[in-house]
Amino acid sequence: METHLDATTLIDLIFLFVIAIFLGVELIAKVPSILHTPLMSGSNAISGITIVGALLATGLTPGSTFCTVLGVLAVIFATINVVGGYVVTNRMLEMFKSKAPAQGGKT
Repeated sequence: METHLDATTLIDLIFLFVIAIFLGVELIAKVPSILHTPLMSGSNAISGITIVGALLATGLTPGSTFCTVLGVLAVIFATINVVGGYVVTNRMLEMFKSKAPAQGGKT
């Protein structure tokens, strides 16, 4: 099974990609600092869905080397995003935990 992209489809995909970049930059720039942790958790869930989609896309095109390489790269980048997001979220939540008093303190 061989798929071909015509010029119109390729231009449409590039246009969609550029619009998504601009939308993402504008959205993130307008998020207040207090909402970054919940937003990070939401983006981790979306990246998890991206991993599933990339695995499906990779598995559905077994004869296409290009699609397989793109699928593997999508899985790698989405996995890095999920793991990094959870690390950052965990670090941010650690800042809000109360610290236990020191043992053997002053009397």
